[in-house]
Amino acid sequence: MKKHNYNEAIEIASNIFWVGMQLKNDPFQCHPYLIKNQDESILVDPGSMLEFSETVRKVKSLVDIKDIKYIILHHQDPDLAAAVPEIEKLIDRDDLYIVTHSRMSVLIKHYLVTSKYYKIDKNDNKLVTDNGFELEFLTTPYCHSPGAFVSYEPKTKTLFSGDIFGGIEESWDFYADETYFEKAKQFHQEYMPSRDIFNYALKKIEKLDIDLIAPQHGSVVQKKYIKNLIEDMKNLDCGLYIEEKYNRELLDTIDELKEKEKTIQERDRQLFAQSKRAEIGEMIGNIAHQWRQPLAIVNTVVAIMEEKNQAGALEKDEINEKLKSITKRMEYMSDTIEDFINYYKPDKEKTMFNISKAIDKALGIVDFLTKKKDTDVKINLKVDKSLETYGLMNEYVQVIVTILSNIRDIIVEKMIDTLYIDISLYKDSGFNVLSISDNCGGISKKNLSKIFDPYFTTKHQSIGTGLGLYIAKMIIEDNMGGELSAQNKLNGAVFTIKTR
Repeated sequence: MKKHNYNEAIEIASNIFWVGMQLKNDPFQCHPYLIKNQDESILVDPGSMLEFSETVRKVKSLVDIKDIKYIILHHQDPDLAAAVPEIEKLIDRDDLYIVTHSRMSVLIKHYLVTSKYYKIDKNDNKLVTDNGFELEFLTTPYCHSPGAFVSYEPKTKTLFSGDIFGGIEESWDFYADETYFEKAKQFHQEYMPSRDIFNYALKKIEKLDIDLIAPQHGSVVQKKYIKNLIEDMKNLDCGLYIEEKYNRELLDTIDELKEKEKTIQERDRQLFAQSKRAEIGEMIGNIAHQWRQPLAIVNTVVAIMEEKNQAGALEKDEINEKLKSITKRMEYMSDTIEDFINYYKPDKEKTMFNISKAIDKALGIVDFLTKKKDTDVKINLKVDKSLETYGLMNEYVQVIVTILSNIRDIIVEKMIDTLYIDISLYKDSGFNVLSISDNCGGISKKNLSKIFDPYFTTKHQSIGTGLGLYIAKMIIEDNMGGELSAQNKLNGAVFTIKTR
């Protein structure tokens, strides 16, 4: 390994120089860097007053110190930023900028820094100087500061990494070798808050094309060691995980949460399986209901024709008339099957769909509401036909059908003579609001808070699973990001569906 003269500035890439000093018997080496860029030169992480004199001397050996226009501060700690006020005085230019994150500027000011701030998060995470020199910034939150970031110079492919890739070294080498991970491990274990947060930063960094890493601490890392170093870093337990007792308790908690998540997923899978079986049963029941009347008519027509035929009284015109009647009923029954097949057929993907059409489709599925024996059903529609929402149309239809089917069951249970159903669709505060209300007397107070719970039902187990409204709520709230609620009004209940 080449020996370097630490009494001089060391060029690590084209126009990029290390301008620090070797701190004797100190494993915590701190490294400022200078980017030469004419009268818009950039000083990176200038350090504390311990290195102040040496850093200034080395900078002056390269440029006029008044040529520095930008000072980058990757975080606010004193080992990196304490010397800034004294350096400001030497630079003495009105257009000097402190380049940092807005979350750190509120802390850096306590050093009595007087220069203007160039806040990276307010400038698209990029700096372009007047003469065209560019730097890119990647935020690395909580590594180790909430506003932490790294700087990337794309021309030389140099990454100024702040605390990331830093090391604590008893025997310090300017350039890292293949053993550097062992030297950097302790630093990251103590200063990075957790493996998850650290990996978030590493995943951003590994997407860059990097030839050289210039950290604030430790050793400069050359391209041949970068890939393996990042991979080793990804598996490092750090921060929250380094205390053995805490680590064990935390991992036990994570395992417990994962087990609970599996249990919940299994429960939801079973609920959906049961809901599908319930849907199939309901579909068969609804088809049977729709078919009974036309089948009865067809059966009656056939019986009359057989009787007349046996008596020799069946005329040709009457045969044609009866066959047309039978054909009409058969077409109705075929259309019913088609409607139900389309309803239960899963949509391929979420799309924008017209809510008014979904309402019409649902009413077509449950149109037997208007054919209830001994019940006069009046449906009042007040619908904005222009409104659209995003999701699976058949699922939305399923929600409406579930609500209307519950009303159908209440008609029988309460023997209501005249049923009024009001269906309104309108826009309110950015939401598409569908309101379905009835005059069935409302939901009892003890049941109102439970109606969306799985398996809760007031029906006999032979006709109710208690999953309909539970699934309906999941569709609207989990699948569509909306809201499904129910409340009582003066003489009935009102269900409200809100979607975007």
